[in-house]
Amino acid sequence: MSQISIVDLEVFYRVGVPDAERAQPQRLLLTVALESDFSAAATSDAIVDTIDYYAVTQKLLKFGEGREWKLIEKLAADIAGLILVEFKPPAVTVEVKKFIIPQARYVSVFFRSGGR
Repeated sequence: MSQISIVDLEVFYRVGVPDAERAQPQRLLLTVALESDFSAAATSDAIVDTIDYYAVTQKLLKFGEGREWKLIEKLAADIAGLILVEFKPPAVTVEVKKFIIPQARYVSVFFRSGGR
C-alpha cells in the first residue's frame, strides 16, 4: 500500500459541545491519509488510476456547510466515512486539530477506518 496525504487543510466547521461554541464556524486543521495501491498510476501517469486529492480537498472544504458536530471524534468518523464511500480507498486515517484550549497548541483526534 502507498499513501496520499493531505496535511493541515484549513477548514471552518461548527463543532463544540456547548451551543455557544457551535454558534460560529471555527478554524480546524484536517490531515487525511488515503491508503491505496498506486502502482497503476505510477505506470500510466493517469489520474483515473489514483485518488484525485484535489477532489477530496474540495469536498472537505465544503463538508461543514449546513452541518455541526459536538465532538471532533464524530467529525473525524464522518469525514472518514465520506472519503471511503466517495473515493473508495481501502483505508483512510483522519486527524482533526482543534484550537480551543489556550494553554495547548491544539487538541487532536485520529480516526482510522478500513484496512485491517
